[in-house]
Amino acid sequence: MAIMGRPATPWHLWVIGILALLWNSFGAYDYLMTMTRNEAYMSAFTPAQLEYFYGFPAWMEAFWAVGVWCAFLGAVLLVLRSRWALHAFVLGLVGMAGTWFYQFTHPSPPGVLDGVGFIMSIVIWVTQILLALYAWSMLKKGVLR
Repeated sequence: MAIMGRPATPWHLWVIGILALLWNSFGAYDYLMTMTRNEAYMSAFTPAQLEYFYGFPAWMEAFWAVGVWCAFLGAVLLVLRSRWALHAFVLGLVGMAGTWFYQFTHPSPPGVLDGVGFIMSIVIWVTQILLALYAWSMLKKGVLR
């Protein structure tokens, strides 16, 4: 039922919003564990991988932060039905583009961007693009305010 001419919130917004929040929470967790060099979390990586992660230049870390935190914020704003969700998701994609530029112009050690790591990167890209498109669709339909 619509209230004051505004369309009702579709059930799928809650499902997608909560799943997006859970999905992007992992990205935020990974970022925090890496940036704080959490010993238990980082023990899963080889010395060469750790050297690679800890050697990121500041500009790459800035793009990574923008990508992670804007994606997380976009999920929160989607659940809150805010029009700003779309903007946050788009900024998150900009952050991802910056990190990909770095990752594909600076060789990484085995296990970072080969095999599962590469597939996971593609899954992250596809997911974030779909979330941005979903937010755009909900904005156009007047669900986001």
